[in-house]
Amino acid sequence: MALKISTRDVGGVTVVSCSGRIVFGDEAADLREVVKSLLQRAKQIVIDLGGVSYIDSGGLGTLVGLYTSARNGGGEIKLANLTQRVHDQLQITKLITVFDCYDSVQAAVNAFPRRATA
Repeated sequence: MALKISTRDVGGVTVVSCSGRIVFGDEAADLREVVKSLLQRAKQIVIDLGGVSYIDSGGLGTLVGLYTSARNGGGEIKLANLTQRVHDQLQITKLITVFDCYDSVQAAVNAFPRRATA
């Protein structure tokens, strides 16, 4: 199943929803391209992995690269709705200690500091 990616705004935070497989090749490259372009204008991003059925080392590497790019650019990426399979992969690779992971998109959005509005 090809990776489907959609974006939306939730309370000033950009949410990237993924459905399908995040694997080495076009899928990982598509995710990288979408999030990197978003990082040019959005500094708070949640990647919703609730629809992800499988992730391989290429997909994990893409998530790490995006996390690093966000941090280097003054942004932050949080993960939400991890499926059991994705959670297990992050646990096995110890990447679960790198990412901020949340049970829901709303919990991840709420974890960002609020920006003052004038």
